[in-house]
Amino acid sequence: MEVVNAIGRRKAAIARVYVSEGNGKITVNRRELSDYFPSPILQFVVKQPLSLLNVDGQYDIKVNLVGGGFKGQSEAARLAITRALIKINPESKPALKAEGFVTRDPRAVERKKPGRPKARKRFQFSKR
Repeated sequence: MEVVNAIGRRKAAIARVYVSEGNGKITVNRRELSDYFPSPILQFVVKQPLSLLNVDGQYDIKVNLVGGGFKGQSEAARLAITRALIKINPESKPALKAEGFVTRDPRAVERKKPGRPKARKRFQFSKR
């Protein structure tokens, strides 16, 4: 099997994933998954598509993450891994889509408006 690559985005985070046959080693920015994401919840989020298809020990995954925070990066990695798994085996798409892993979450930070302290917040009104 040749190396399959895919890209995933979430908020300001961008994940580029390279999947090859192996024994289940996940490397994020040249570090182990457990070193990069110390939280077990974020590790679980990254591994969700693999555990759903029962292929967690079959592929070596190399992830390059840029931008965003921990949560956005983990969800971007999940989307990228999902897209790579669909490239490898298109028949797995319905199962991944049913869990909501195929859909890119479009929510992002709303821009700050002029004359206001934040996007929607207004300065305190003074009648006199």
